[in-house]
Amino acid sequence: MIRRELVEEERWVSPERFNRTLAVYQVLPGPEAHELCVYFGLLAGGRPGGILAGLGFMLPGFLLMLALSAFYVSIGLASPTVASLFAGAQVGVVAIVVRAVHRIGAGALRDRWLLGLAVLAAAAELARVPFAIGLAACGVAYVLSRRRLVAMAVAVAILLAAATVLFALRRPELAGAAGRPGSVAARQEAPVGAVFASGLRAGLLTFGGAYTAIPFVRHDAVERNGWLTDRQFLDGLALGGILPAPLIIFGTFVGYVAAGSAGALAMTLGIFLPAFAITLSGHATLERVVQNRALHDLLDGITAGVVGLIAATSVHLFRAGVSGWRRFALFAVALAVVYLWKSKAAVAVVVIGSAIAGLLL
Repeated sequence: MIRRELVEEERWVSPERFNRTLAVYQVLPGPEAHELCVYFGLLAGGRPGGILAGLGFMLPGFLLMLALSAFYVSIGLASPTVASLFAGAQVGVVAIVVRAVHRIGAGALRDRWLLGLAVLAAAAELARVPFAIGLAACGVAYVLSRRRLVAMAVAVAILLAAATVLFALRRPELAGAAGRPGSVAARQEAPVGAVFASGLRAGLLTFGGAYTAIPFVRHDAVERNGWLTDRQFLDGLALGGILPAPLIIFGTFVGYVAAGSAGALAMTLGIFLPAFAITLSGHATLERVVQNRALHDLLDGITAGVVGLIAATSVHLFRAGVSGWRRFALFAVALAVVYLWKSKAAVAVVVIGSAIAGLLL
């Protein structure tokens, strides 16, 4: 949509300039569509133009999600009808996330090293190894493998595998499972500063689209701090999937459930702040930096690790949202739809259709 308007209709940007800019932001962290808006706003009106274009992209979705989050907390949780709708929508969201793992992985895991690192990162996440360790190891191992330092790359991978085993042995109940999602019984009021920090981490680690933010936000909100249950997290993803907004706006929902309106604002600001800061700080410098081959190899390895994290997260979400044969049957139908139907409307249709099915069931 951005390309059609700026390149084909308004002719503000040449096709070559647009493609080159998109290539830069596909390498860097952050929601790339938002970064494109900020950059082209910067070209048109300087830094004020960049800020206004970025706000224009995110504000409608933020306001809609804020309103729906308030409804969810104040009314939705107490309504059996709304609960049934969300129970069905959760199943559809799990199918969408599983499909995203395959779609992102097909583009990111281009060789056996990347595939192996993704599998290793998934195992490490299931064993609760801190994700920073897993991502760093994947990045370093892939850089070494590309430099033909195979023995050193294997050594790094073995160290990550050993850490995975040690963490699994320390927590035997996790050795063959994905933990106990949804075990948080009561919502805890979160410090706004902690919510902002969580959003900032997600914004800095989002490589290749909004789905890559899911494991980082979930780790902080569900596992680390207990602000939400896995089922509440799935509800936020469901709302994000039906709104006319980037999916990453589900962070607003997470922030609202964690700490009310202040939390919603803090989480959203944290997620989008890197996209503003990175773009406004100097695009020309960024273009030179991303041409560095070593950086590409490092980011390719980290991206493989992120694919593994999303895969592990899909296991957590599946265990939380798909229980019983009826939900499994609904999951199978939703998964078939998102695989066979290539329309951009598929996500919203699957979420809404699953919600209706949940109400009927």
